[in-house]
Amino acid sequence: MASASSSLASKQFLGASRLDGLASSDLGKLSVSTVQISVGPRTLRRLQVNAAGSIYGNHFRVSTFGESHGGGVGCIIDGCPPRLPLSEADMQVDLDRRRPGQSRITTPRKETDTCKISSGVSEGFTTGTPIHVFVPNTDQRGHDYKEMSLAYRPSHADATYDMKYGVRSVQGGGRSSARETIGRVAAGAVAKKILKQFAGTEVLAYVSQVHKVVLPEGMVDHESLTLDQIESNIVRCPDPEYAEKMITAIDTVRVKGDSVGGVVTCIVRNAPRGLGSPVFDKLEAELAKAAMSLPATKGFEFGSGFAGTYLTGSEHNDEFYMAGDGKIRTRTNRSGGIQKRQNTVTRDKHETELIARGRHDPCVVPRAVPMVEAMVALVLVDQLMAQFAQNYMFPINQELQEPFGSPRHEPANV
Repeated sequence: MASASSSLASKQFLGASRLDGLASSDLGKLSVSTVQISVGPRTLRRLQVNAAGSIYGNHFRVSTFGESHGGGVGCIIDGCPPRLPLSEADMQVDLDRRRPGQSRITTPRKETDTCKISSGVSEGFTTGTPIHVFVPNTDQRGHDYKEMSLAYRPSHADATYDMKYGVRSVQGGGRSSARETIGRVAAGAVAKKILKQFAGTEVLAYVSQVHKVVLPEGMVDHESLTLDQIESNIVRCPDPEYAEKMITAIDTVRVKGDSVGGVVTCIVRNAPRGLGSPVFDKLEAELAKAAMSLPATKGFEFGSGFAGTYLTGSEHNDEFYMAGDGKIRTRTNRSGGIQKRQNTVTRDKHETELIARGRHDPCVVPRAVPMVEAMVALVLVDQLMAQFAQNYMFPINQELQEPFGSPRHEPANV
């Protein structure tokens, strides 16, 4: 499109100024006026696409901000219902579970991760306006990452950020650091409180595998599992025997400067029915996106996951039945980087050998437990608000639907 300078043709319009004080009979006396609008030269701007990858949710919206070794990190929560009792202490519980330096099997970085709410809460209650949460970084050692400014860490986001943006925050990985999840966990604590008070919904996660140590299926009773059981040991596995095996597995690689991965299992009790939307916004799809957005996550399973491929259709079905409380239920719920010397390349395209320094988790899985809970809770509360807005404005179908606000569902495995 070419730039142009032009004058629009005169157009007639009914003069509408100073109508106040005129009687209706005076309207006919108004004269017809003309107006000319001059359009100056137009300077075309280059089309720009502004990505917003740090925002999640449509109704309960969370924006996270900050870098690993910057001034601090946090989040802005928009869409939180008003009149919800809320304080820093509600968030601090989960932030303490997430923070570094908890034990010998986590990164030795020492941070209290003390949060401060600076808006959106008045006299202990949410106001319905945006909630700002900030956590300062107090134990920064940017010099530990000097070598990473020249060489890329394999299986990290160093090269990806350079190739995408042409610049990156070198210290600690910037936004790709797990420290970014502080904002998610703080917002997730609010989401969990809403779910619990409104629908009796509980979100609990625990470690079910560390490297080759796998907690056998059925060892944990999801109906009676408590937070105290999960928090009873440093690896967050509710079974004491397997917890010790997992800790030993982490210690074995920790002393070698290596690391291992694992699996976090998340259960949702009393999940409201009807959450999610067809076709592209199914609840499973939303949960998968949320979980896969967490740092270092490489897989996601819902219900039976990939193990379901070993079953026939008749074996895999979740059979419906009428429970004693008159509700329809199902009998089953099936459908429901290493840190040692490595070879790499530099930013100027030369091969080199990198020894990763800094402070890292030999196994990030235990600290990921509250992160997974937070992301699941954020998905559920966002979908809960969408469900309520779309389907509960008018009287419900009592034969098929149930009113929100009361426990009603079997635990769902994620």
